Amino acid sequence: MKSRLLRWIREGIILMILLAVVMLAMDWWRAPIAPPSFESMSLQTLDGQTVTLETLSADKPLLVYFWASWCGVCRFTTPDIAKLYDEDNNVMTIALRSGKDDEVMSGLIRKGYTFPVVNDPHGIISQSFQISVTPTLLVFYKGQIISTTSGWTSYWGMKLRLWWATVA
Repeated sequence: MKSRLLRWIREGIILMILLAVVMLAMDWWRAPIAPPSFESMSLQTLDGQTVTLETLSADKPLLVYFWASWCGVCRFTTPDIAKLYDEDNNVMTIALRSGKDDEVMSGLIRKGYTFPVVNDPHGIISQSFQISVTPTLLVFYKGQIISTTSGWTSYWGMKLRLWWATVA
């Protein structure tokens, strides 16, 4: 019985290591490539503010969340983004090909989300970053990309990435 338990534990550890390696490899392979002078690129939020990633990430790490209203995985990630924003974390979201401004805004209101959104109805911003998967998360700090990931990420995974940006 004891040897069977040890075998299960050993196989579980090996499986977790393999899974972590595959996830890191996928993140590396799908990592967006920032366009030249991306940090000073002016972005217009749905509430009319003009912002730059450099300014937003100057004092504390900024989580930039590329999402889409039609993305199934985003339905699980977006509530965690809203929670991070409500906890006073530095968050900016970019709605990829999700419709006109009023359509995106009405969807946000319907779900009770208040985080800032830049609408990218034609995919121009995401195309400039070579974003090919939603959701994609980028962490910026002082105008530099610190980490990237795509696909589902847990609330604690996002918090860890934001914390890591301050110590890296």
